[in-house]
Amino acid sequence: MYRPRVKICCISSKEEAKMAIKYGASALGLVGHMPSGPGIIDDALIGQIAMSVPPPIATFLLTSETKVDDIIRHYKKVNTTTIQIVDTIDKNDYQTLRSELPHVKLVQVIHVIDDKSVKEAIEISNYVDAILLDSGNPNLAIKELGGTGRTHNWDLSKTIRASISIPVFLAGGLNKDNIKQAIAHVEPFGVDLCSSVRTNGKLDESKLRAFFEEIG
Repeated sequence: MYRPRVKICCISSKEEAKMAIKYGASALGLVGHMPSGPGIIDDALIGQIAMSVPPPIATFLLTSETKVDDIIRHYKKVNTTTIQIVDTIDKNDYQTLRSELPHVKLVQVIHVIDDKSVKEAIEISNYVDAILLDSGNPNLAIKELGGTGRTHNWDLSKTIRASISIPVFLAGGLNKDNIKQAIAHVEPFGVDLCSSVRTNGKLDESKLRAFFEEIG
């Protein structure tokens, strides 16, 4: 089995960042303001953690902003290598982000719910550097935009991965017990974890070690 890139999300301190990198993470997720979900930290701390992370480790700002000026303003507070857009934005805004922040990678989250999610992912793949498939539900009164700990229909994720030409990250309920099955089924470029490598919200070294041992 090949080993995909691993992104550890919900990083909340420089110490957690170092621990994740030590075990093999190639990307770290830093969660800005969200309507719900775990791992939210303030922008000043996101910026401090991002500054402490050595290349070539990628740092992802998770932003729930949906207006392009607000996304740019949010990004300029933290200076990560990547912006992970967890909600829907206007397609014209991707080009504005490219023009204003040409050095920054753009990753769009698609919450995999049904066949419409497949169509959405295929269309948006023309505008961004990568797609991240998660198990939230932005249609709820209080939007779920990640960190649910739930898996979704991996058949849909597999269809998306096979239908687009940019990297796909798989997220949502992944852990040491299902990761081999998930990788074999979807064949993603990368996988993304948050709650399954934590205890009481804190990154758990033994769980982190066990996960990386499982994927080899």
